Amino acid sequence: MADNWYYVQMGNRQGPVAIEVLVEMISRSELKFEDFVWKKGFENWKKVKECDELQATPAQAPVAVAAAPKFKAPAPPVEVKTQYIEISLKSLNPDERLVFVRIGDDRGGATADYGPFSVKQIKQLFKENRINGKTFVFMTGMKEWKILADYPEYQEIFEELPPTIKEADKRTNVRKPFVARLLVHNNKNVFSGICRDISIGGMQVLVDNYQGTAGEKISINVHPENSDYHFTASGVVVRILEGNNGFSFRFQGLNEEAKRSIEKFVQEN
Repeated sequence: MADNWYYVQMGNRQGPVAIEVLVEMISRSELKFEDFVWKKGFENWKKVKECDELQATPAQAPVAVAAAPKFKAPAPPVEVKTQYIEISLKSLNPDERLVFVRIGDDRGGATADYGPFSVKQIKQLFKENRINGKTFVFMTGMKEWKILADYPEYQEIFEELPPTIKEADKRTNVRKPFVARLLVHNNKNVFSGICRDISIGGMQVLVDNYQGTAGEKISINVHPENSDYHFTASGVVVRILEGNNGFSFRFQGLNEEAKRSIEKFVQEN
């Protein structure tokens, strides 16, 4: 059975279609090498130029039907497992905002996610006692939240011995957050960040340096690492978060597919 492919045009997801359709669209320049496509097994959306299966046509210019290359069916699809990595805080650019924090469990209160912050900002938050060694942190590429004190470089960065952490505390909030790759149609930028406070009314997105304005109408294509929750939506940016660390978004005209994805996520998390 052939793979079902999806592609993005004008900020909206299209498909499913067969791979032959995409190859033909590329040959007619209806689909560009910079456009995004996805099929089951992909960890995230990929650009056409990044997909070997779609390189049957070498040029972006229109090709006469008679001269079009014969399509060679790809090998049977292989499920790609997400590869998680161990990230060292010391290895990061101290000014690059990549670290999300989960406040609440570190002080016995309600949980809330913030970020992304740079390592330099994390150190400042620590000095101000806004986070501590028991604070959970997360970066894209990690499998789950990790307690700050569990980093081997903790003492070097924060200039104090790490606190004693009970195993029960480590298991409090290890569930992976809703990390999604978002194609925002207003300027065709792609962001990767945490979606929070999700409901069928809207959501808040934590990303670095979002360049938008309140009241702006945009379309978004949300593709989390768990593709069960994939959806597209249009709506209005309600407000820009402090420091351009993301935005609050109100859905408009949410379709049934998106509603089902969101409701499934809310029920399971």
